[in-house]
Amino acid sequence: MADYVQVSTATETREQAVELARSVVSDRLAAGAQIVGPVVSVFWHEGEFGTGEEWQLLLKTRTDRYAELESLLLRNHPWKNPEVSAVPIVAGSEAYLRWVSATVNPADSD
Repeated sequence: MADYVQVSTATETREQAVELARSVVSDRLAAGAQIVGPVVSVFWHEGEFGTGEEWQLLLKTRTDRYAELESLLLRNHPWKNPEVSAVPIVAGSEAYLRWVSATVNPADSD
């Protein structure tokens, strides 16, 4: 069975998050996306401490599609150095993981 990851990033606006989600899902680099927000972030950035509201994207994909997904996110993200990170999905329903795998399989694209 393929390995799966949940990839996260964040944007300043809901519209930016929706646009990124649409681009990666339509390109079949992620099977689906959830947008959560606004969330409050607390961070260090360019030597300064700050807080702000962001919209978090959670994307599900196979590990072998991660590099392409990351590349698209970095090319299209409005920030110069956005968070793009992945955590392994260590368990999931068989039917759900089969759907993720089939959805991000380039051979199955419409």
